[in-house]
Amino acid sequence: MPETENPDGFRMLNPVSRKAMYIGNVISLAAYLAIAAAAVYFSRGSAWSLPVAIAMALSSTVLAAYLAVSPSVFYRHYRYRIDDDCIEIRRGVIVRSHIIVPVERIHQVSVRKGPVLRRYGLASVTLTTAGGEASLEYLEEETAESVAQRLNEKIISMLKARE
Repeated sequence: MPETENPDGFRMLNPVSRKAMYIGNVISLAAYLAIAAAAVYFSRGSAWSLPVAIAMALSSTVLAAYLAVSPSVFYRHYRYRIDDDCIEIRRGVIVRSHIIVPVERIHQVSVRKGPVLRRYGLASVTLTTAGGEASLEYLEEETAESVAQRLNEKIISMLKARE
Protein backbone atom coordinates (compact mmCIF):
# COMPACT_ATOMS: atom_id res chain seq x y z
CA MET A 1 0.00 0.00 0.00
CA PRO A 2 1.61 3.31 -1.05
CA GLU A 3 1.74 6.54 0.89
CA THR A 4 -1.59 8.34 1.00
CA GLU A 5 -2.48 12.02 0.86
CA ASN A 6 -4.95 13.79 3.14
CA PRO A 7 -7.35 16.47 1.85
CA ASP A 8 -5.06 19.13 3.37
CA GLY A 9 -2.19 17.95 1.13
CA PHE A 10 -0.19 16.24 3.86
CA ARG A 11 1.06 12.77 3.03
CA MET A 12 1.00 9.81 5.38
CA LEU A 13 3.61 7.06 5.49
CA ASN A 14 3.26 3.65 3.91
CA PRO A 15 2.09 1.12 6.55
CA VAL A 16 5.22 -1.00 5.92
CA SER A 17 7.18 1.77 7.67
CA ARG A 18 5.82 0.50 11.01
CA LYS A 19 7.51 -2.86 10.41
CA ALA A 20 10.83 -1.12 9.81
CA MET A 21 10.34 0.91 12.99
CA TYR A 22 9.61 -2.23 15.01
CA ILE A 23 12.71 -4.00 13.67
CA GLY A 24 14.85 -0.96 14.47
CA ASN A 25 13.37 -0.84 17.96
CA VAL A 26 14.04 -4.55 18.55
CA ILE A 27 17.68 -3.99 17.56
CA SER A 28 17.91 -0.99 19.92
CA LEU A 29 16.33 -2.97 22.76
CA ALA A 30 18.72 -5.89 22.22
CA ALA A 31 21.69 -3.51 22.42
CA TYR A 32 20.31 -1.93 25.61
CA LEU A 33 19.66 -5.33 27.18
CA ALA A 34 23.25 -6.37 26.42
CA ILE A 35 24.53 -3.21 28.16
CA ALA A 36 22.16 -3.77 31.10
CA ALA A 37 23.29 -7.39 31.43
CA ALA A 38 26.93 -6.26 31.41
CA ALA A 39 26.19 -3.65 34.10
CA VAL A 40 24.52 -6.28 36.29
CA TYR A 41 27.32 -8.79 35.65
CA PHE A 42 30.14 -6.36 36.50
CA SER A 43 28.39 -5.08 39.62
CA ARG A 44 28.16 -8.59 41.14
CA GLY A 45 29.53 -8.88 44.61
CA SER A 46 29.53 -5.13 45.25
CA ALA A 47 27.25 -3.13 47.50
CA TRP A 48 25.63 -1.79 44.32
CA SER A 49 24.68 -5.14 42.79
CA LEU A 50 21.03 -5.14 43.95
CA PRO A 51 20.33 -1.45 43.11
CA VAL A 52 21.98 -1.88 39.71
CA ALA A 53 19.95 -5.01 38.98
CA ILE A 54 16.70 -3.28 39.99
CA ALA A 55 17.52 -0.15 37.98
CA MET A 56 18.40 -2.19 34.89
CA ALA A 57 15.24 -4.32 35.19
CA LEU A 58 13.00 -1.26 35.60
CA SER A 59 14.65 0.74 32.84
CA SER A 60 14.57 -2.27 30.50
CA THR A 61 10.85 -2.75 31.15
CA VAL A 62 10.04 0.92 30.57
CA LEU A 63 12.18 1.01 27.41
CA ALA A 64 10.58 -2.18 26.06
CA ALA A 65 7.09 -0.74 26.64
CA TYR A 66 8.03 2.53 24.94
CA LEU A 67 9.63 0.77 21.97
CA ALA A 68 6.58 -1.47 21.59
CA VAL A 69 4.17 1.47 21.41
CA SER A 70 6.22 4.15 19.65
CA PRO A 71 6.06 2.89 16.03
CA SER A 72 2.26 2.95 15.93
CA VAL A 73 2.12 6.38 17.57
CA PHE A 74 4.86 7.78 15.30
CA TYR A 75 3.11 6.35 12.22
CA ARG A 76 -0.27 7.77 13.21
CA HIS A 77 1.03 11.31 13.82
CA TYR A 78 3.73 11.70 11.15
CA ARG A 79 2.73 13.81 8.14
CA TYR A 80 4.65 15.72 5.52
CA ARG A 81 3.91 18.03 2.61
CA ILE A 82 6.18 19.22 -0.16
CA ASP A 83 5.36 22.12 -2.45
CA ASP A 84 7.37 24.53 -4.60
CA ASP A 85 8.19 26.85 -1.69
CA CYS A 86 8.67 24.67 1.37
CA ILE A 87 8.69 21.27 3.01
CA GLU A 88 6.49 20.81 6.09
CA ILE A 89 6.83 17.97 8.57
CA ARG A 90 4.36 17.34 11.39
CA ARG A 91 5.11 14.81 14.08
CA GLY A 92 4.77 14.07 17.76
CA VAL A 93 2.10 13.25 20.32
CA ILE A 94 3.06 14.80 23.63
CA VAL A 95 5.47 17.28 22.07
CA ARG A 96 4.09 18.29 18.69
CA SER A 97 6.52 19.56 16.08
CA HIS A 98 5.67 21.43 12.91
CA ILE A 99 8.84 21.94 10.93
CA ILE A 100 8.81 24.22 7.90
CA VAL A 101 11.89 24.25 5.69
CA PRO A 102 11.88 26.87 2.90
CA VAL A 103 13.29 25.31 -0.26
CA GLU A 104 15.45 28.37 -0.88
CA ARG A 105 17.27 27.74 2.44
CA ILE A 106 18.27 24.17 1.67
CA HIS A 107 22.01 23.67 1.12
CA GLN A 108 22.18 19.91 0.78
CA VAL A 109 19.81 17.01 0.21
CA SER A 110 20.86 13.46 1.02
CA VAL A 111 19.11 10.09 0.91
CA ARG A 112 19.92 7.53 3.61
CA LYS A 113 19.07 3.83 3.43
CA GLY A 114 20.25 1.66 6.28
CA PRO A 115 19.93 -2.12 6.24
CA VAL A 116 16.52 -2.17 7.94
CA LEU A 117 15.11 0.54 5.66
CA ARG A 118 16.51 -1.21 2.56
CA ARG A 119 14.86 -4.46 3.65
CA TYR A 120 11.45 -2.75 3.48
CA GLY A 121 12.14 -0.57 0.43
CA LEU A 122 12.31 2.62 2.48
CA ALA A 123 14.68 5.57 2.79
CA SER A 124 15.03 8.88 4.63
CA VAL A 125 15.74 12.25 3.04
CA THR A 126 17.84 14.68 5.08
CA LEU A 127 17.57 18.40 4.30
CA THR A 128 20.51 20.48 5.50
CA THR A 129 20.16 24.24 5.96
CA ALA A 130 22.35 26.83 7.62
CA GLY A 131 20.18 26.45 10.72
CA GLY A 132 20.34 22.67 11.00
CA GLU A 133 18.77 19.55 9.56
CA ALA A 134 15.29 18.20 8.98
CA SER A 135 14.46 14.66 7.87
CA LEU A 136 11.64 13.11 5.93
CA GLU A 137 11.72 9.65 7.47
CA TYR A 138 10.49 6.24 6.33
CA LEU A 139 9.59 7.28 2.78
CA GLU A 140 9.27 4.70 0.04
CA GLU A 141 12.61 4.42 -1.74
CA GLU A 142 11.26 5.71 -5.06
CA THR A 143 9.55 8.63 -3.32
CA ALA A 144 12.73 9.52 -1.42
CA GLU A 145 14.85 9.48 -4.59
CA SER A 146 12.23 11.52 -6.46
CA VAL A 147 12.00 14.09 -3.65
CA ALA A 148 15.78 14.42 -3.47
CA GLN A 149 16.14 14.79 -7.21
CA ARG A 150 13.30 17.33 -7.46
CA LEU A 151 14.72 19.41 -4.60
CA ASN A 152 18.24 19.31 -6.04
CA GLU A 153 16.93 20.47 -9.41
CA LYS A 154 14.95 23.28 -7.75
CA ILE A 155 17.99 24.40 -5.74
CA ILE A 156 20.23 24.39 -8.82
CA SER A 157 17.70 26.38 -10.85
CA MET A 158 17.38 28.92 -8.01
CA LEU A 159 21.18 29.28 -7.84
CA LYS A 160 21.42 29.77 -11.60
CA ALA A 161 18.68 32.40 -11.48
CA ARG A 162 20.73 34.38 -8.92
CA GLU A 163 23.79 34.54 -11.19
